[in-house]
Amino acid sequence: MNDGSARNGNYYDIDDILIEEELVPVVFHKSANGVKVDPSAEKDSVEEAVSISVPTCFNQKTRREIQADAANVDLRSRCPHFYEFGCKIAPIVGDRTIGKMLLSTFQMRYKEILTKAHTAAYTAASKFLKVLTNEETNLYAAAQSSMAAFKKWRIGGPRFQKASVLGRKRKPID
Repeated sequence: MNDGSARNGNYYDIDDILIEEELVPVVFHKSANGVKVDPSAEKDSVEEAVSISVPTCFNQKTRREIQADAANVDLRSRCPHFYEFGCKIAPIVGDRTIGKMLLSTFQMRYKEILTKAHTAAYTAASKFLKVLTNEETNLYAAAQSSMAAFKKWRIGGPRFQKASVLGRKRKPID
């Protein structure tokens, strides 16, 4: 799935490369020679090109599960880069509902991610992290880092200091 990301400056980004490695169901409608789609195929041609189906990670079953309880759906196993892949595939498959589904999914999971990042014990967090997408894992890590920095500051980090000139009294003018 190459949509010209090299033109967008993400050519060497490993996450972008992994996103583009997601499998997408395709049906060929025109014949093409010199193409080897399957390594075990006997011929270097395909019959008929191309209609792209919506990938299974965005199918109706997944959407129903997300609507029922978005926080507990294992999106990582469906697609590790769920949100970015959805943004890339939506215009290609022509499904305008994918964008809305991505937004509502993220909104429903956002609060849970931040809450767990600030309050979850290590064992609960490790279980929770297994269902998060790559984007959500980065958000979780940023939230934890932010909370750790705040706690460090609150306990004994650098504080504001009173300027030395504020402690002196002015001399009276005669």
